[in-house]
Amino acid sequence: MTGRTALVATAELISWWAGLSLFWLVLIGAVDTLERVVGASAAAVGALAARVGRQAVSHR
Repeated sequence: MTGRTALVATAELISWWAGLSLFWLVLIGAVDTLERVVGASAAAVGALAARVGRQAVSHR
């Protein structure tokens, strides 16, 4: 992995994570500390799954 591809992968993961985290916060409403941790963790797993899924489809 070159420096450019690592930067692109990191930017993609961060953008997916930010979008999914925002979606989680909109759906939850009142946010407690535990809900923030769970939401951030779930968004991180979702971002990783989205990146892997996109790579699988684009390498066909």
